[in-house]
Amino acid sequence: MSTPTKFSLRRLLVHLFLITFTGLTLLPVLLVLRKAVTPGQEFELTLNPIPSQITLEHFINVVSHTGTGGVWLFGRQLLNSLIVSGLTTILGVFLACTAAYALSRFRFPGRRTGLMSFLVVQMFPATLLMIPMYVLLGSLGLLNSMAGLVLVYSTTAIPFCVFMLKGYFDTIPRELEEAALIDGASRIKIFYAIILPLARPAIAVTALFSFMTAWNEYILAATFLNKETAYTLPVLLKAYVGEHGSTEWGSFAAGAILVSIPVVALFYALQKNLVAGLTAGGVKG
Repeated sequence: MSTPTKFSLRRLLVHLFLITFTGLTLLPVLLVLRKAVTPGQEFELTLNPIPSQITLEHFINVVSHTGTGGVWLFGRQLLNSLIVSGLTTILGVFLACTAAYALSRFRFPGRRTGLMSFLVVQMFPATLLMIPMYVLLGSLGLLNSMAGLVLVYSTTAIPFCVFMLKGYFDTIPRELEEAALIDGASRIKIFYAIILPLARPAIAVTALFSFMTAWNEYILAATFLNKETAYTLPVLLKAYVGEHGSTEWGSFAAGAILVSIPVVALFYALQKNLVAGLTAGGVKG
């Protein structure tokens, strides 16, 4: 067999593997989409992603869902999720940028201990801290409020953001800052005018992960909030899963798709920065 034939066969096998793997990856998503557009609430045990009938009934039921007093719950909870996720992203990334820059550029007592503390905090799930956080929020009067949820989400997102951004800041040449200092620029000016624009890919990635963490989180939101009008969208989805009765699988699938749309849109908008942000920070520790 000639070399070009071997190369073509190898490329064909690689493409077949990638197509198969992609199909298997997308199959659960297609099954959820099938259930969302199929009439009825019953769960079907089938791997066929093609619906026999199509309806928008489930999407309409989810979007038009109202609570006591005729309050439009879906719109209110969508707004809650956007506010909480947006403020968590802004606050978490801002604090992480300043902390990561200090840990990357300055040498001070307790620096390595601080880095190790961030690493240790990363090892514990947020649910382990749920009780002490509940007590703290209660003593501060922030239970059942978006401000308390933003505070909790921001503090849990900061360790990951700091590690992500510190690795990227380490790859930025120090000579740029030294040249700016010689020209008379202050440290704050260097940070905002030079470092942050150069770290845009890493900031985009950390902002995306912070937004996703706050957008998809359910357990803390369901624990710290007890009013329908204060819930976020993941708590709304839980309402379609019956504890003792039947589960509304059609509405649940439609709601899951609607909740996923903002995250997919963000991935699409930030895709140019994702690869650079995820890889560049791992070059230098």
